[in-house]
Amino acid sequence: MTRTDEKVRYLPESKSEALTPSSAASGVENALRILEGRWKLVILFHLFGGNVLRFSDLERAIPAISQKMLIQQLRQMEADGIVRRIVHHQVPPKVEYCLTDWGQALCPALDALLKWAAKKEPIEA
Repeated sequence: MTRTDEKVRYLPESKSEALTPSSAASGVENALRILEGRWKLVILFHLFGGNVLRFSDLERAIPAISQKMLIQQLRQMEADGIVRRIVHHQVPPKVEYCLTDWGQALCPALDALLKWAAKKEPIEA
């Protein structure tokens, strides 16, 4: 007998592990480690929506960031699997950046974070 999931081409739902306060804290810590850095979220917002930007486009879009810092942040995000670097072998060299599918999946989470932050009431002095 063949498996149903093979016929309809979906993977069966796996049982998720029950989160404990310790494992949840560890997961949040890992997520924040990937996103830490002053400029990573700004870079992500420029790449959301399937945008493919050249390095120079990112430099112009974020004028306050230094070239060195932009390179470091992009390399870290590439190593973490959030950003894809596309090198076109031509003269002059052309390098483009876009989000991986996993990086694009951050969009709803960051959108929810923005909505949460917008609900903050001003602190009265």
